[in-house]
Amino acid sequence: MIFAIFLAVFIISLASFIGALFLVFKSKIKQDGLLLLVALSAGALLGGAFLELLPETLELIGPKTAFLIVLVAFFFFFILEKIFHWRHCHKANCQVHSFGYLNLVGDGLHNFLDGLLIAVAFLTNWQLGLSVSLAVLLHEIPQEIGDLAVLLYSGFKAKKALLFNFLTALTAFFGALFGILLSYSVYNFLLYLVLPFSAGGFIYIALSDLLPEIRKTQTLSYFLKTSLFLLLGCLLITLPHFFGLNH
Repeated sequence: MIFAIFLAVFIISLASFIGALFLVFKSKIKQDGLLLLVALSAGALLGGAFLELLPETLELIGPKTAFLIVLVAFFFFFILEKIFHWRHCHKANCQVHSFGYLNLVGDGLHNFLDGLLIAVAFLTNWQLGLSVSLAVLLHEIPQEIGDLAVLLYSGFKAKKALLFNFLTALTAFFGALFGILLSYSVYNFLLYLVLPFSAGGFIYIALSDLLPEIRKTQTLSYFLKTSLFLLLGCLLITLPHFFGLNH
Protein backbone atom coordinates (compact mmCIF):
# COMPACT_ATOMS: atom_id res chain seq x y z
CA MET A 1 0.00 0.00 0.00
CA ILE A 2 2.91 2.36 0.72
CA PHE A 3 4.19 1.77 -2.83
CA ALA A 4 0.77 2.75 -4.19
CA ILE A 5 0.80 5.94 -2.11
CA PHE A 6 4.14 7.16 -3.44
CA LEU A 7 3.33 6.06 -7.00
CA ALA A 8 0.15 8.15 -6.95
CA VAL A 9 2.02 11.15 -5.50
CA PHE A 10 4.74 10.81 -8.16
CA ILE A 11 2.22 10.78 -11.02
CA ILE A 12 0.39 13.80 -9.60
CA SER A 13 3.68 15.68 -9.07
CA LEU A 14 4.37 15.36 -12.79
CA ALA A 15 1.38 17.65 -13.34
CA SER A 16 3.69 20.55 -12.53
CA PHE A 17 5.35 19.95 -15.91
CA ILE A 18 2.08 20.94 -17.56
CA GLY A 19 3.53 24.38 -16.91
CA ALA A 20 6.29 23.57 -19.41
CA LEU A 21 3.68 23.45 -22.16
CA PHE A 22 2.32 26.74 -20.88
CA LEU A 23 5.79 28.28 -21.17
CA VAL A 24 6.04 27.18 -24.80
CA PHE A 25 3.08 29.38 -25.63
CA LYS A 26 3.95 32.14 -23.18
CA SER A 27 5.32 34.38 -25.93
CA LYS A 28 1.89 34.36 -27.54
CA ILE A 29 0.10 35.26 -24.31
CA LYS A 30 -0.24 38.95 -23.53
CA GLN A 31 -0.27 40.39 -20.01
CA ASP A 32 -4.06 40.49 -20.12
CA GLY A 33 -4.14 36.76 -20.81
CA LEU A 34 -1.79 36.15 -17.92
CA LEU A 35 -4.10 38.07 -15.62
CA LEU A 36 -6.99 35.82 -16.62
CA LEU A 37 -4.99 32.84 -15.38
CA VAL A 38 -4.28 34.72 -12.16
CA ALA A 39 -8.05 35.07 -11.76
CA LEU A 40 -8.41 31.34 -12.41
CA SER A 41 -5.88 30.60 -9.68
CA ALA A 42 -7.66 32.95 -7.23
CA GLY A 43 -10.94 31.15 -7.87
CA ALA A 44 -9.31 27.77 -7.33
CA LEU A 45 -7.87 28.94 -3.99
CA LEU A 46 -11.21 30.27 -2.77
CA GLY A 47 -13.06 27.22 -4.02
CA GLY A 48 -10.55 24.92 -2.35
CA ALA A 49 -10.85 26.78 0.96
CA PHE A 50 -14.63 27.24 1.15
CA LEU A 51 -15.89 24.21 -0.76
CA GLU A 52 -13.33 21.55 0.20
CA LEU A 53 -11.11 22.26 3.19
CA LEU A 54 -13.54 24.03 5.52
CA PRO A 55 -16.49 21.63 5.02
CA GLU A 56 -14.21 18.66 5.72
CA THR A 57 -12.73 20.44 8.74
CA LEU A 58 -16.15 21.10 10.26
CA GLU A 59 -16.94 17.39 10.05
CA LEU A 60 -13.87 16.63 12.16
CA ILE A 61 -13.53 19.44 14.73
CA GLY A 62 -15.72 22.12 16.29
CA PRO A 63 -16.42 25.35 14.35
CA LYS A 64 -14.79 27.64 16.95
CA THR A 65 -11.53 25.70 16.85
CA ALA A 66 -11.65 25.46 13.06
CA PHE A 67 -12.17 29.17 12.45
CA LEU A 68 -9.62 30.11 15.10
CA ILE A 69 -7.00 28.12 13.17
CA VAL A 70 -8.13 29.79 9.94
CA LEU A 71 -7.62 33.19 11.57
CA VAL A 72 -4.19 32.19 12.91
CA ALA A 73 -3.17 31.04 9.42
CA PHE A 74 -4.44 34.33 7.95
CA PHE A 75 -2.21 36.35 10.27
CA PHE A 76 0.69 33.94 9.74
CA PHE A 77 0.61 34.50 5.98
CA PHE A 78 0.23 38.26 6.51
CA ILE A 79 3.43 38.35 8.59
CA LEU A 80 5.21 36.00 6.20
CA GLU A 81 4.39 38.23 3.24
CA LYS A 82 5.82 41.24 5.06
CA ILE A 83 9.04 39.32 5.71
CA PHE A 84 9.32 38.43 2.02
CA HIS A 85 8.62 42.04 1.08
CA TRP A 86 11.30 43.45 3.39
CA ARG A 87 13.80 40.83 2.29
CA HIS A 88 13.36 41.13 -1.47
CA CYS A 89 12.20 44.71 -2.02
CA HIS A 90 14.25 47.84 -1.41
CA LYS A 91 12.47 51.16 -1.79
CA ALA A 92 11.25 51.40 -5.39
CA ASN A 93 13.36 48.47 -6.59
CA CYS A 94 11.16 45.38 -6.35
CA GLN A 95 11.74 43.05 -9.30
CA VAL A 96 9.59 40.26 -7.89
CA HIS A 97 6.40 41.05 -5.98
CA SER A 98 6.21 39.42 -2.56
CA PHE A 99 3.01 37.58 -3.42
CA GLY A 100 5.03 35.47 -5.85
CA TYR A 101 7.04 34.02 -2.98
CA LEU A 102 3.94 33.80 -0.82
CA ASN A 103 2.17 31.83 -3.54
CA LEU A 104 5.06 29.33 -3.50
CA VAL A 105 4.58 28.84 0.25
CA GLY A 106 0.83 28.37 -0.21
CA ASP A 107 1.33 26.00 -3.12
CA GLY A 108 3.88 23.98 -1.18
CA LEU A 109 1.47 23.69 1.73
CA HIS A 110 -1.33 22.72 -0.65
CA ASN A 111 0.78 19.96 -2.23
CA PHE A 112 1.89 18.77 1.20
CA LEU A 113 -1.77 18.45 2.14
CA ASP A 114 -2.52 16.58 -1.10
CA GLY A 115 0.18 14.04 -0.29
CA LEU A 116 -1.11 13.72 3.26
CA LEU A 117 -4.70 13.16 2.07
CA ILE A 118 -3.62 10.55 -0.46
CA ALA A 119 -1.69 8.65 2.23
CA VAL A 120 -4.60 8.66 4.67
CA ALA A 121 -7.02 7.58 1.93
CA PHE A 122 -4.89 4.62 0.77
CA LEU A 123 -4.32 3.53 4.37
CA THR A 124 -8.10 3.44 4.76
CA ASN A 125 -8.65 1.33 1.63
CA TRP A 126 -7.25 1.25 -1.89
CA GLN A 127 -10.55 2.22 -3.55
CA LEU A 128 -10.71 5.43 -1.53
CA GLY A 129 -7.03 6.04 -2.24
CA LEU A 130 -7.60 5.75 -5.98
CA SER A 131 -10.63 8.04 -5.87
CA VAL A 132 -8.79 10.70 -3.89
CA SER A 133 -5.77 10.48 -6.22
CA LEU A 134 -7.97 11.03 -9.28
CA ALA A 135 -9.72 13.95 -7.59
CA VAL A 136 -6.39 15.57 -6.71
CA LEU A 137 -5.11 15.09 -10.27
CA LEU A 138 -8.24 16.70 -11.73
CA HIS A 139 -7.75 19.93 -9.80
CA GLU A 140 -3.93 19.85 -9.86
CA ILE A 141 -3.54 20.49 -13.60
CA PRO A 142 -5.45 23.80 -13.79
CA GLN A 143 -3.98 24.79 -10.43
CA GLU A 144 -0.39 24.27 -11.62
CA ILE A 145 -1.02 26.40 -14.70
CA GLY A 146 -2.60 29.08 -12.53
CA ASP A 147 0.28 28.98 -10.04
CA LEU A 148 2.82 29.35 -12.81
CA ALA A 149 0.88 32.29 -14.20
CA VAL A 150 0.98 33.95 -10.77
CA LEU A 151 4.78 33.50 -10.59
CA LEU A 152 5.29 34.95 -14.06
CA TYR A 153 2.95 37.83 -13.32
CA SER A 154 4.79 38.58 -10.08
CA GLY A 155 8.10 38.93 -11.94
CA PHE A 156 9.75 35.49 -11.94
CA LYS A 157 11.79 34.53 -15.00
CA ALA A 158 10.27 31.63 -16.95
CA LYS A 159 12.89 28.96 -16.09
CA LYS A 160 13.03 29.97 -12.43
CA ALA A 161 9.23 29.91 -12.20
CA LEU A 162 9.09 26.40 -13.68
CA LEU A 163 11.84 25.14 -11.34
CA PHE A 164 10.25 26.55 -8.21
CA ASN A 165 6.83 25.29 -9.27
CA PHE A 166 8.27 21.79 -9.61
CA LEU A 167 10.05 21.99 -6.25
CA THR A 168 6.81 22.91 -4.50
CA ALA A 169 5.17 19.89 -6.17
CA LEU A 170 7.71 17.65 -4.43
CA THR A 171 6.37 18.66 -1.02
CA ALA A 172 3.58 16.17 -1.71
CA PHE A 173 6.08 13.38 -0.99
CA PHE A 174 6.79 14.85 2.45
CA GLY A 175 3.06 15.12 3.05
CA ALA A 176 2.58 11.45 2.15
CA LEU A 177 5.41 10.39 4.44
CA PHE A 178 4.08 12.58 7.25
CA GLY A 179 0.61 11.07 6.83
CA ILE A 180 1.97 7.52 6.98
CA LEU A 181 4.01 8.18 10.11
CA LEU A 182 1.34 10.23 11.85
CA SER A 183 -1.43 7.74 11.19
CA TYR A 184 0.43 5.20 13.31
CA SER A 185 1.15 7.61 16.17
CA VAL A 186 -0.84 8.91 19.12
CA TYR A 187 -0.67 12.38 17.56
CA ASN A 188 -2.90 11.56 14.57
CA PHE A 189 -5.31 14.30 15.72
CA LEU A 190 -2.80 16.80 14.27
CA LEU A 191 -3.99 15.74 10.81
CA TYR A 192 -7.20 17.65 11.47
CA LEU A 193 -5.35 20.94 12.07
CA VAL A 194 -3.70 20.97 8.65
CA LEU A 195 -7.01 21.44 6.86
CA PRO A 196 -8.15 24.77 8.41
CA PHE A 197 -4.59 26.16 8.40
CA SER A 198 -4.35 25.51 4.65
CA ALA A 199 -7.77 27.13 4.17
CA GLY A 200 -6.62 30.28 5.97
CA GLY A 201 -3.56 30.49 3.74
CA PHE A 202 -5.62 30.05 0.57
CA ILE A 203 -8.05 32.76 1.61
CA TYR A 204 -5.28 35.22 2.46
CA ILE A 205 -3.42 34.78 -0.84
CA ALA A 206 -6.60 35.06 -2.91
CA LEU A 207 -8.10 38.08 -1.14
CA SER A 208 -4.98 40.03 -0.22
CA ASP A 209 -2.80 39.52 -3.30
CA LEU A 210 -4.57 38.07 -6.32
CA LEU A 211 -7.97 39.78 -6.28
CA PRO A 212 -6.43 43.30 -5.94
CA GLU A 213 -4.50 42.59 -9.15
CA ILE A 214 -7.72 41.61 -10.89
CA ARG A 215 -9.46 44.79 -9.69
CA LYS A 216 -6.90 46.86 -11.61
CA THR A 217 -8.73 46.02 -14.86
CA GLN A 218 -10.17 49.16 -16.46
CA THR A 219 -12.78 48.13 -19.02
CA LEU A 220 -16.10 46.51 -18.18
CA SER A 221 -15.65 43.76 -20.77
CA TYR A 222 -12.28 42.70 -19.36
CA PHE A 223 -13.62 42.87 -15.80
CA LEU A 224 -16.38 40.48 -16.84
CA LYS A 225 -13.78 38.15 -18.37
CA THR A 226 -11.67 38.06 -15.20
CA SER A 227 -14.81 37.52 -13.12
CA LEU A 228 -15.75 34.60 -15.35
CA PHE A 229 -12.30 33.02 -14.90
CA LEU A 230 -12.57 33.60 -11.15
CA LEU A 231 -15.87 31.70 -11.10
CA LEU A 232 -14.42 29.01 -13.37
CA GLY A 233 -11.58 28.46 -10.89
CA CYS A 234 -14.13 27.85 -8.13
CA LEU A 235 -16.13 25.46 -10.30
CA LEU A 236 -13.07 23.43 -11.30
CA ILE A 237 -12.55 22.56 -7.64
CA THR A 238 -16.08 21.11 -7.46
CA LEU A 239 -15.64 19.09 -10.68
CA PRO A 240 -14.52 15.86 -8.93
CA HIS A 241 -17.82 15.78 -7.03
CA PHE A 242 -19.72 15.32 -10.29
CA PHE A 243 -17.70 12.16 -10.95
CA GLY A 244 -18.09 10.82 -7.42
CA LEU A 245 -14.41 11.44 -6.69
CA ASN A 246 -14.80 13.76 -3.74
CA HIS A 247 -12.74 12.97 -0.68
